[in-house]
Amino acid sequence: MSIELRNKILIVEDDAGICKFLKSALSTNAYHVLITDTGKKALEMIASHCPDCILLDLGLPDMDGNEIIRSVRSWTSTPIIVISARSMEEDKALALDMGADDYLTKPFGSIELLARIRAALRHTRTTSQNSEIGLNGVFQVGDLRIDYCKHRVYLGDQDANLTPNEFKIVALLGKHAGQVITYRTILKELWGPSASRDNKILRVHMASIRRKIEPNPNEPIYIFTEIGVGYRMAEDE
Repeated sequence: MSIELRNKILIVEDDAGICKFLKSALSTNAYHVLITDTGKKALEMIASHCPDCILLDLGLPDMDGNEIIRSVRSWTSTPIIVISARSMEEDKALALDMGADDYLTKPFGSIELLARIRAALRHTRTTSQNSEIGLNGVFQVGDLRIDYCKHRVYLGDQDANLTPNEFKIVALLGKHAGQVITYRTILKELWGPSASRDNKILRVHMASIRRKIEPNPNEPIYIFTEIGVGYRMAEDE
C-alpha cells in the first residue's frame, strides 16, 4: 500500500550531512522534501513550489538567512523554522523578529524537529489570531481562559484580575499560542515602535501575571520563558 505524501517541506541548507539527516527524518514521516543549498535558489523555489514549511539555515554561501526571512515575509506567511548553529540569544531574537516562526539550534534530534514542524503547520490551519478566538472570542488552554470580548482572563471560574497591560501581554501570547514572541515585539505592542528595549518592566509584569494565573509561578504551565528571547503561551493539543 502506497503512503500518501503529506506537506511539502523545503530544506535550505548547504551542509550535505545535515541535509541527509533532515531528508531521512522527513521522508520517513511521509513529508515531500525539496532541497536547495543557496539563498537565491531558495527564493525561486518558494515562489514556484509553494512549500508548506521552510527549514532555513542562516549561514548560506550566497546570503544571510535573515535576508531570506525578510524577503519571504514581504509576500507570504509560509512557516519558517530556522535551523542554525548560531546559539546566541541575539541571533535567535533577530530571526524571530524578522518573521521566523521558530528556531532550532544545531544539533537537534528528529523527534524535536518533527514536533516543531507539526506545531508550525498547525498554525497555518488557523486564522491569524487563532481559530477558536475567531469563532468565539475566547482562547482556552487547561483552566486558563482568555475572553477577548470582555478583556478578562479567568483561571477556572475565577477572574485573574489582570491589569490592562497584563491583559495585553497575555492576550498577545494567546493569539500566537505555541509560538515564541520576542521581548521586543511585546514591548512594541504595548508601548509602540519607540518603546524602550529594556526588558526589566516586562519581567516585572510577567512576574505579576504568573502570580495570578500559574498554580506554581516557579514552574509555569501556561506561559514559558525562552531565556534571552521572549515568551511562549502553551497551546491546547
